[in-house]
Amino acid sequence: MIFAAIFLSYLIGSIPTAYIFGKFYKGIDIRQHGSGNVGATNVFRVLGKVPGSIVLILDILKGVIAVILLSSVFSCNDVWQLIALSLAAVCGHNWTIFLKFKGGKGIATSLGVLIALAVKLVGIRLALMITVETWLICFILTSFVSLSSILAGLAFPLAIVLTHQHPLLIGMSVVFGAFVIIRHKPNIQRLIQGKEPRVPIGFYKKRPIGDRQ
Repeated sequence: MIFAAIFLSYLIGSIPTAYIFGKFYKGIDIRQHGSGNVGATNVFRVLGKVPGSIVLILDILKGVIAVILLSSVFSCNDVWQLIALSLAAVCGHNWTIFLKFKGGKGIATSLGVLIALAVKLVGIRLALMITVETWLICFILTSFVSLSSILAGLAFPLAIVLTHQHPLLIGMSVVFGAFVIIRHKPNIQRLIQGKEPRVPIGFYKKRPIGDRQ
C-alpha cells in the first residue's frame, strides 16, 4: 500500500499548476515567458499578483494533500512513510511526469508538505517556524525570492538538528536543502553576477527609470 501511496503522492506533486493556469488564463506556455520556470514566482512576474497567488496556494495545497490525505487513506503514519510521501510530492513538482520531467523549484510544495508534517509530527513545528521566518525576513530585506528560498533551505536542516528531531527527519531536511540548492543553481549564478530580478515588495522598491544609473 505504501508504494501506491508514494506513486499517487508523486502524481499529485506533478500537477503543473503554473503551466495549466497559464494555458487557461492567458493561453500561453509559461515556460516560454519570464524565467521559464513552472512555478508561482514566474506566474507572479508574467501574469500578475492574483494568478501568482492562486498558483502559490495550489502548489502549497499539493504538498498538504499528498501527505495528509494519502497518509490517512492508506494508513501511512510512520515517520518514514510520511517522509516518503513528502519527498515524492516534492519530486513530482520538481520533475513532473506531465512536462517531460521538467518542473518548478519545489519551494511552495515543500512548504505544503512541511505544514502537513507539522500536523502529523508536532515536534517539527518549531523548525518549520524558524524556516518560514528565515524566508520572510530575507525577502522583506532583499526582495529576492531565490535568495530567501536558498537561505530557508539551509535553515531548515539546521533547525531540525537544533530541535533534536528524529534521525530520519534530519536526513529528509538535508535532502530538501539539497533540492533547493540544486534547483536554484541558475539563480545563484545570477545573484553572483548581480543579474537576479527582484520582486518589488518589502524594503526594495523599483526606482523610476530616470533615477537608474
